[in-house]
Amino acid sequence: MFYRGYGKNIIDRLTAFILLLAISWLYLIILVAYIILWEFPIFFKQKRIGKSNLQFWMWKFRTLSLNEQLPVTERNFMWGKFLRFTSLDELPQLWNILCGEMSFIGPRPLPEEYLPLYSDEQIKRHEVKPGVTGWAQVNGRNSIPWKKKFELDLYYVKNLSFKLDLFILIKTLALILSFQKDVSLNEEKFRGN
Repeated sequence: MFYRGYGKNIIDRLTAFILLLAISWLYLIILVAYIILWEFPIFFKQKRIGKSNLQFWMWKFRTLSLNEQLPVTERNFMWGKFLRFTSLDELPQLWNILCGEMSFIGPRPLPEEYLPLYSDEQIKRHEVKPGVTGWAQVNGRNSIPWKKKFELDLYYVKNLSFKLDLFILIKTLALILSFQKDVSLNEEKFRGN
């Protein structure tokens, strides 16, 4: 199937390149805001697992204070909270897409520490590139249990198509524009199942 083999990758990288050029002004505004608020470092990077279980550095704008002594829910700072609420913190992942490490649509990349915890079935989520958004994200995101997330990820892997990607993209935009309360910091760690 052309889309799964080549088309998706071509569309992803070309779109990421165009978007990086088109919204460079927005990047500049975000960078200036970090400087004015004296919030450094600006970027957050973390090793995540990609296609074929390969590790890569995933980039985001930093949205939490560096004080790791505090619970994650208490590490908010005003600018970071706004970026997470609007999903603008995900913009640096355009670079991951341009480099071929991620896709716009796919299972969310999870931390490398989760790799030994997957079952033989769950690890199949890495047969495709991870995405900025995905089937699990538009069907409950952090409000559903890990088992359900993996089921949704595996559904996506088996049914990947241009039509499904387009549906997920439209649903993602609708969710972003609905400005729902951000609950991402309440997500429990995956312990295996």
